[in-house]
Amino acid sequence: MKQFAAFITKFAKPIVLLWSALLIVLAIFALQLPSKLQGDGFFYDGDHSYVTNELSDTFNLPAKTIFVLFENKSDEEISSALESLETIEEIQSITSPVGVEELNKEGYAYGMLEFDNTVDDYFPIIDELREKLGDINGISITGEPVISKDINVASQNDLIKAETIGLPIALIVLLLAFGTIVASLLPILVGGATVVITLGLLTLLGDSVNLSIFVLNIVPMLGLALSIDFALLLINRYREERNTQSVEQSVQIAIQTAGRSIIFSALCVMIGLGAMIVIDVEIFMNIALGGSIVVLLAVLTGITLLPAALTILGDRLNKGRVFRIKPTASRWQKFAAFVMKRPVTIIVVAIILLCVAMVPIKDIELTIPSTESLPESYESRQTFDTLDEQFGLGDNTPVFLLAENDEAGAWDTTEGREKILDIQQQLLDDPLVDRITSMFTVANIDSVEMWEMANSNPQAPGALDEVAKNFIQEDKMYMVAYLNTEGSSFEAQDFVRDWSEKDLGVDFALSGQAKFNQEIFDEISSKVLIAIAIIIVSTFFILMIAFRSILIPLKAILMNILGLGATFGILVYIFQYGHFGLEATTIVLIIPVLTFCLVFGLSMDYEVFLISRIQEEYLKGATNTKATVDGLVSTSKIITSAALIMIVITGAFAFTDVMPVKQIGVGIAIAIAIDATIIRLMLVPSFMKLFGDWNWWLPFRKNTR
Repeated sequence: MKQFAAFITKFAKPIVLLWSALLIVLAIFALQLPSKLQGDGFFYDGDHSYVTNELSDTFNLPAKTIFVLFENKSDEEISSALESLETIEEIQSITSPVGVEELNKEGYAYGMLEFDNTVDDYFPIIDELREKLGDINGISITGEPVISKDINVASQNDLIKAETIGLPIALIVLLLAFGTIVASLLPILVGGATVVITLGLLTLLGDSVNLSIFVLNIVPMLGLALSIDFALLLINRYREERNTQSVEQSVQIAIQTAGRSIIFSALCVMIGLGAMIVIDVEIFMNIALGGSIVVLLAVLTGITLLPAALTILGDRLNKGRVFRIKPTASRWQKFAAFVMKRPVTIIVVAIILLCVAMVPIKDIELTIPSTESLPESYESRQTFDTLDEQFGLGDNTPVFLLAENDEAGAWDTTEGREKILDIQQQLLDDPLVDRITSMFTVANIDSVEMWEMANSNPQAPGALDEVAKNFIQEDKMYMVAYLNTEGSSFEAQDFVRDWSEKDLGVDFALSGQAKFNQEIFDEISSKVLIAIAIIIVSTFFILMIAFRSILIPLKAILMNILGLGATFGILVYIFQYGHFGLEATTIVLIIPVLTFCLVFGLSMDYEVFLISRIQEEYLKGATNTKATVDGLVSTSKIITSAALIMIVITGAFAFTDVMPVKQIGVGIAIAIAIDATIIRLMLVPSFMKLFGDWNWWLPFRKNTR
């Protein structure tokens, strides 16, 4: 690191110019990112996706549907509105409610715009639909593509709202830490540059990778918080050294010490993010990609751009002094002495508090976000709720069964028809199935003999062929089972899971909301332990190498798990129990996984910051207790300031409207608050005191003190 540090101070101006040029170029692309974001990230390449595409390609069934709701409109107004949409070439078909009883009810009517699976970007289509329908009172649109677009808009608004709340408070915290305007603004400028460059790179990747709309919130949240944390650590160390060293020497020492801590802590964060790749659901892969890029850039800006800027600024870093920072060492000295005297008591009390906070986990209810993610103030959400209330769109859950026979035409034989009827009957025998749509039910025929007799009638030969063509094409056949439960329910998931394992004598696959939910749940539950194992094992070895110890990484991992368990319990208490003015709601399925993967790495920042300083003092010859006290005194203010900034930046998303984003922000803020107080300031030093020199034990290593 010594040569690297010397290089940074020698070429400080070119480094700043290079980063500035990169920022200007990528800022142009960053502005285009929202147009590249599609969907909520809940995509899994399984049976649901396969069947949906096959039904669209082979049977011309719609891949997606947009609903047009009419309130107190005449048939002429409805027909006129739908006719104006016929010029939109991407629409596969339009279903009008005029003359269709089941599409009309008590002043409400709805039509359907159906699309095949060749449409990749619905956002321009939705803009065109809204333009053609204008602002006509009583006409509105909804459906998954419309809600997805509105969530995109809401996410952009949420980002602006969160930054408007978080950044000014972060600036105040930095002012309290540094006392000068220049020193306080520098971390925010570096963090902003990191985020903008990342968003620009993601825009360039957006043409080859499907990016979720939630990337727009999580990447800035993570990038700003980490960049400011790293800057806080490095600037603080620089200012310490500047009391006795030149500007260049101070910057170099800061890179060699704080820079090392930044690299190790970033490695822990990137492991947490990278581990999510094993879960083959788009949102995890998106966050792993976007998060890894922003963390990598936070490290690069933290150990190149920031120290280069410090070299150029020199003592001008102290320009614009708002107030003088009073020494806090004596207060932290008293606190450290208190902890050193009562390690066992502190450990017992802290663990009891964390375990109590975990209790609500027993009631956790996880769901996949749908329309509930969108705030009720959006018209598409209101329209969907009206359709559900008036027409009961969610009352019955369709499950599509697509079966393939050995050869083309086999379904049109007596044996093939008997197989279709047998599958239909097995479905009807299931208590969850209300009704079936198949070629037999559409023709109102309940036996193969009746079918063949009706189709061979001399007066109308082949009368049922057209009906059969709607359900049979070459070697493929489909039917639809309607369940008497919601698609998001565990009963529906159990149904499709059990049916997917049945032996029907032919190859088949299922699709529909229930199948989609089941595949997402099963993929996450089957891979999450692998992701956690990767994080824990990798973190253990990184910390073992960094601190040359067995006990320190073991303690860090166990304490992180305790802290995260308490976080999940508090999340259930806040959101699921409906406290602090929030309406009771379920926990979004991805939140525990994302929070664990993100926070496990983030909280290691403070572990690395604290233990690095303790190790530094220990290697200089201090006793374990003295090193712990000195490390705690010198880093406590920085850890609490860094944690407060992280809490402010992520916690600001608590005031946003998109529920998954709100829960992620609150979850990270709670986890960091627990970590920076109960764990890092109380449990870690207590355990360091309790284990003494055993903290630094590593097999087969000579004592290097």
